[in-house]
Amino acid sequence: MAELWFYHLEKTELEKALPPLLDKCLQRGWRAIVRGGQKERLEALDDLLWTWRDDSFVPHGVDDRNAAKQPVLLTEKDGNPNGAKALFLIDGAPPGDIAAFERACLLFDGRDEAALEKARAHWKQAKEAGVDASYWRENARGAWEKQA
Repeated sequence: MAELWFYHLEKTELEKALPPLLDKCLQRGWRAIVRGGQKERLEALDDLLWTWRDDSFVPHGVDDRNAAKQPVLLTEKDGNPNGAKALFLIDGAPPGDIAAFERACLLFDGRDEAALEKARAHWKQAKEAGVDASYWRENARGAWEKQA
């Protein structure tokens, strides 16, 4: 059964938090999908992932016909066309069926009350469904710490 990890962004913006998480997936040999609900945000992430560090980039594609070949796929669609082990949900994208993944990560902005409420609702649904869910929060140094 897939794990569902909740990442509570408090200090760091999504654009700074997501690339290192994707990079860790790639280092593990995992493919990933970033699912969002806003085409403009995915286009901005597309640009960012090519230049997120001076010495590195995250190889990826955006909803293209070569989706199956992409190490990281940015999309608004359901499914797992690139055989990803990790699913990253941003901008309120609902988890839906996560059975095709080893891990799903729901990143939400804790400074946005609506995003916070959605995350709480998803947490409650996951726990009621018996999903192995964990909650991660940034510490004072900006590192992730498991809280629950």
